[in-house]
Amino acid sequence: MKKLLTLVLLFIIGVTIPLGCSGAQNNAVNNGTPGNGEQAQVLNVYNWSTYIDPEVVKEFEERFDVTVQYDTFESNEALLAKIQPGNPGYDIIVPTGDYVHNMASQGLLEELNHENIPNLENVDEAFVDPPFDPGNQYSVPYQWGTIGIGYNIEATGGEITSWGDIFDEKYAGKVALMEDPRATLGVILMYLGYSPNTTNPEEIEEAQAFLVENKAVIQTFAPDTGQDLLDQGEVEIALEWNGDVFQVMEENEDIRYVIPEEGTIIWTDNLAIPKDAPHKELAEKFINFVLEPEIGAKISNFVKFGTPNQASIEQGLIEKADLENPGIYPPPEAFERLKYAQDLGKDTALYDEAWTELKVAVGK
Repeated sequence: MKKLLTLVLLFIIGVTIPLGCSGAQNNAVNNGTPGNGEQAQVLNVYNWSTYIDPEVVKEFEERFDVTVQYDTFESNEALLAKIQPGNPGYDIIVPTGDYVHNMASQGLLEELNHENIPNLENVDEAFVDPPFDPGNQYSVPYQWGTIGIGYNIEATGGEITSWGDIFDEKYAGKVALMEDPRATLGVILMYLGYSPNTTNPEEIEEAQAFLVENKAVIQTFAPDTGQDLLDQGEVEIALEWNGDVFQVMEENEDIRYVIPEEGTIIWTDNLAIPKDAPHKELAEKFINFVLEPEIGAKISNFVKFGTPNQASIEQGLIEKADLENPGIYPPPEAFERLKYAQDLGKDTALYDEAWTELKVAVGK
């Protein structure tokens, strides 16, 4: 998220949310270690950075007389690495869809008690019973969006419409791709006419070779910071999550976001409870709280991603400009070109191997 937003967010959270372990609550967000907390009611949350309205956290604390200890991560891989050896004490985590399936299959998630989450009825049917979690046994949708192209239209001199556009030699050293194998290789696979979930080694190798061939344009592989590089003028084009780009667009009128004509990856981030969570019932209260129409709307209006909460939309709680923004809520013809990344199990190694070789060849 843009530097100013991040600083403001960290300041507000620092004032309203005790962070880290109870003996060191002045630690910065991102320390990655939940506090043990001496208070009776403590909720330990592990979420993506700048991905909630701090006022929502404050309201939950006040309404339920609890303390929220809030840590952040920058990738699903980091989340999995933290939870896989054994839950260090988190009550709420926020994995993307394919990682919900991955973690559930490894026994890393608690089953949800839907009796404690009646607000699940507010969720749009399109996000209920997803293929990665039939029956929402382990997760409920939090936000959804797309991976697309953020760009500075003053720098590019015109609109960008295709994935191929960003590899023009005039952008040498001016493009930030994502530090995410499935996302970056996935959209290139779509550009080449393949599925972002292919397990054909030849197709994955072709996507890798394409990026190596066009390595001159790549300045960096950014760990969820492409929007900052774009906002600061360090790059002219960034492959990024749509809401991240829209957040910097609020203060930078030259930035644009586009879903390329070839289509892209759609994703859903989800609230889940890791195995052996110390406060499971409190975690379910938090999930139910987030699914309230007003609360869901506050979050989406703040982070600029799509809400899965149909009640929030029907009650007119989502900002009109966001609802009318095709980059946040794509029209039907664009929606048809969106594909979910699926959990590929052991075949994920094909992407990891291609990615390692790519990074060596590109030298970034």
